[in-house]
Amino acid sequence: MTVSPFDHPILSGLLGDAELAGFFSTEAELDAMLRFEATLAEAEGAEGIIPADAAKAIAAVLPRAALHHAALREATQRDGVIVPELVRQLRIAAGQEHGVHVHAGATSQDVIDTGLALRLVGILSILDARLAGLIATLDALGARDGGIETMGHTRMQAAIPVPAARKILSWRDPLIRHRERLAAVRADLEIAHFGGAAGTLEKLGDKGEAVGRRLAAALGLAYVPRPRHSERDGIAALASWLSLVTGSLGKMGQDVALLAQSEVAEVRLAGGGGSSAMPHKVNPVGAEVLVTLARFNATLLSGMHQALVHENERSGTAWTLEWMLLPQMVLAAGAALRTATTLVDGLTFVPKE
Repeated sequence: MTVSPFDHPILSGLLGDAELAGFFSTEAELDAMLRFEATLAEAEGAEGIIPADAAKAIAAVLPRAALHHAALREATQRDGVIVPELVRQLRIAAGQEHGVHVHAGATSQDVIDTGLALRLVGILSILDARLAGLIATLDALGARDGGIETMGHTRMQAAIPVPAARKILSWRDPLIRHRERLAAVRADLEIAHFGGAAGTLEKLGDKGEAVGRRLAAALGLAYVPRPRHSERDGIAALASWLSLVTGSLGKMGQDVALLAQSEVAEVRLAGGGGSSAMPHKVNPVGAEVLVTLARFNATLLSGMHQALVHENERSGTAWTLEWMLLPQMVLAAGAALRTATTLVDGLTFVPKE
């Protein structure tokens, strides 16, 4: 038993997404942080901030450093973030001579936010690919069944006959717009965060920008001249986008559930859920899941907008709220896209007799 349905040993079969969940594993998070610290050392060595031999040694040792997870957990309870204990362990791993140069000029939020950005590159690529695949599946459904007549409904009442293509396009076109929106979302997220204690890089003197540019380039992220430690509009925009995606898929799920009603029977589902008491039923489980996930993300979105309120140069409360909410929203969107593709792939519009 777990507290989240996304990694529940049973419910994850309905709501989970193992591929995306991997990006939020302890290993993935720590690997991204170690990559930041190793790359930072190389960038600072190249700019003469730390000795070149120290930079080389740190970059070689950190990616394979053995970390003590129990100590990280205990220290996070005390410090509120993982990084102070992580840096302590990395300095020991780098050795007495070079360890002092680990994390030079950086702060905890640089490590954590850049680590998230590195993982979001892969996450958003997967979501984009799934959107593209779902759009293609809807196109195929439209090409095959788009000419079949269905009854249009307004305000839950029968209106006038419309072709199935009318319904399919109302599912497909928002997804195309979501893919277009994603480019702007990614531009605000796939950035390197590097500002030091209060975002001024005061410990690097006049080399702060040069180090930041080297760091970003080596990590494959965009450089921004000022860190966005307390400017969370990019993260909030991602949350909004995730809710838009699940909301559009929820609309499709609601439509399919209504079309599949026994009294309507305008679509047939290849795979449906059975009943323990009524063996004749074919429950529209996939469609129902889409509605559930849409409502789930819409609920969490308000929390992510609460997390926009970062006091002064850094907030412990708002930042922690992001950690609690964003992974669930990502997994909900991923599960919804996966479920929707399976649903559409097995959906057939039924011609009227």
